[in-house]
Amino acid sequence: MSRWLFAPAPLARVAVLRLLVYGFVPVDVLLTTTYIAGHGDLPASAYQPLMVGRLLHLPTPSALLVPAVEVALLLATAVALSGRAPRLAGGAVAALYLQWMLIGMSYGKVDHDRFAFLVALAVLPTVGAARPGSRERSAAAGWALRCIQLAVVATYFLSTIAKLRYGGWGWPNSGTLTWALLRRGHGFALPLLDHPELLRLAQWGIVGMELASPLLLVVPRRWQYLGVAGLVVFHLATFATIGIIFLPHLVAMAAFLPLERLGGLRVRVRDCVPATRVAQ
Repeated sequence: MSRWLFAPAPLARVAVLRLLVYGFVPVDVLLTTTYIAGHGDLPASAYQPLMVGRLLHLPTPSALLVPAVEVALLLATAVALSGRAPRLAGGAVAALYLQWMLIGMSYGKVDHDRFAFLVALAVLPTVGAARPGSRERSAAAGWALRCIQLAVVATYFLSTIAKLRYGGWGWPNSGTLTWALLRRGHGFALPLLDHPELLRLAQWGIVGMELASPLLLVVPRRWQYLGVAGLVVFHLATFATIGIIFLPHLVAMAAFLPLERLGGLRVRVRDCVPATRVAQ
């Protein structure tokens, strides 16, 4: 088990994944979760902290606290993207983004697409220094990537466990997707309402896919990449039909991919520049 969990992985993969993860943070704060900035103006009585917030005794969001967390998070992210002090800057981003999420999710709505992303922010700083063009491998990199992969799989698997826990095995035969299309459907998805049998089949497919997600951790690499591609297609189809997209989850899912090849490409392109100038 320990050999699997700590199998050495390329430091370059961690370096590229950091760029993706930290690069998404300002996108998320400034574009996709802008509603959180307004929580500082809500009455304190509306704040119902999640268990993590209660255990950490985090302060109630206010008109001063929320923008302060937002600015501090963006500044820490800028430092983390620069590659300086990877453990300190990365740790600060992880803590501040967690608080940002707790501010956002403590008013009655909790999104499960943030779990793997939060795990990624927590474990990536533990690797220490890593460059996109590095050829080194380390057990620390392997452990961090494996933790993120486990979190991605847990998001799918536990999602179906929750469905079956509260809806039983009748959930796949329910009208959940019909209700979702009536509420959020648009474009070419609306004709699906005339085919409830297809929607029920899709629900059984979702349950099967999510229960089978742990296979991503043990199948050969080629099948792993195909599985990830299939999950991406699933999320794109969900967005096309009901407008829901798990962006932070998709970023975390990149932990399954050979991102070090992107770092190697960057190095090869950079190394070719002097030779081109000499030839000129």
